[in-house]
This record gives sequence, C-alpha cells and structure tokens, in this order.
Amino acid sequence: MKNITLDQLSILLVEPSSIQQRIIRSHLNGFGVMNIDTVKNGTAALSTMDKDKHDLVISSMHLEDMTGTELVQNMRMDSEQSDIPFTLISSETDFRYLKPIRQAGVIAILPKPYEIEQLKRGLFSTVYYLDPDSLDTKEIESENLDVLVVDDSFTARKHINRVLGNMGIEKITNAKDGKDGKDGKEAIEIIKTKYFDLIVTDYNMPEMDGKQLIEQIRNNSNQSTIPILMVSSETDDNRLAAVQQVGDLR
Repeated sequence: MKNITLDQLSILLVEPSSIQQRIIRSHLNGFGVMNIDTVKNGTAALSTMDKDKHDLVISSMHLEDMTGTELVQNMRMDSEQSDIPFTLISSETDFRYLKPIRQAGVIAILPKPYEIEQLKRGLFSTVYYLDPDSLDTKEIESENLDVLVVDDSFTARKHINRVLGNMGIEKITNAKDGKDGKDGKEAIEIIKTKYFDLIVTDYNMPEMDGKQLIEQIRNNSNQSTIPILMVSSETDDNRLAAVQQVGDLR
C-alpha cells in the first residue's frame, strides 16, 4: 500500500456497548475515517476478519465471550490476521491483563476515557506501520508535540531543551528533582500520568539507565509504542546493540 491517509483506513471496531460504538465512530469520523465495521464480541470479530480485510482493529478489553487479550492472541495465531494492527481501549490497569496483550503486539493502548489526541496518535501509528513512507509529516505540528526529556545532568537537559525549542517544540517535560535529576525512575512515574509523543533519554544515568528505562516503557507501560530517541556519548558497541534489541529504538 502506498500514500495511505487516515480517510483510507478500514477499521473493525469491537465494542459491546452501542453507546461507546457511536462515540468512537464519531471520533473516527472526525478524523475522516468512514470505513468502519462494528461488532460486539470477539467471535464476530474473528468471523468478520475472515471475510473482509481491515487495516486496524480497535477493541475493548472486556467482551462478552473473550477478552481483548484473547482476541489479539487469536489473531496472531491466524496467518491471515497475524499482521493486522491492534489498538486496545480499556480502563484496565492490572499488569496481569496488559502484559500478555503487549507481548502479542499492539499499536496503542488507550485509556477509557481517552483523549481525542491519543486516538489520533494511534491512527497515525497505524498509517506509519502500514507504510512508513506514506506518513505526511505536515500533519505533525511541532508546537503540539509533547516531549519527555530524561537526563540526570542539568546541563544536558538545558541543551536538549534548547535544541527542541529551536525545532518549534514547546511542550517539554523534564524528568528531574530538586537536586540534579532522578533520571529513569522519575520518568517511569511521569509516563503513568501523562502521554507523550516522544521521549529523549540519556544512556548513562545513576538510578536507572537508558536501557532499563526503555525496557520498562516497552514491557510495563501504557505507552509501549512511543518513539524513543537516545542521546549519548556511549561508544561501547555491545552496550548499544543491547539497547537496540530492547525494541524500536531510533
């Protein structure tokens, strides 16, 4: 597929509540997405996917016949459905429920209720997943990006903030305390309460280094697919290779 835009996406919405179906459809329509099929349970979703091709499945966690986790696991075991992007919308916060769904591979996990901008980010992530060359960067306004900077050095944070500011990025949160920064540990606490478009992190930090931070984000957070940029003077190839293996690091 080439030159994909949001209005070309075909979405399967799996939601048992008719009211929630209408709300989510309305939000999707607001982004120009009109090709939406809706079903109320996992069995109907799997049957529909056998008949029609969809670009994205959006599902609640608790369905009448299975969980969202079980739905995506069933999809991953089917050769025809294994690569379909999956987004979960759920108020569930229990790690026991969320860990398996992260391991199955999801585009996004949105809270319930979600913010409109969070849904939009998930849609753009789907477009980028389907065809990286098709994402129109003009749709991304730098002044609206939320960026988290993680570095235990005040000087380094100040420099990164200046660089980001020169790029037009205005919404910048720094992981720091009154001393000289709690680095990765504070970053983990921050992303529990706020969603970001990008994380910029150092590698060498005393409390939790960059590799450990990325592992926590990828495996134990609701923002497991967030882009992460590492800025570091680290030159050890083995250490850097280990960081890359954590997943999706640019």
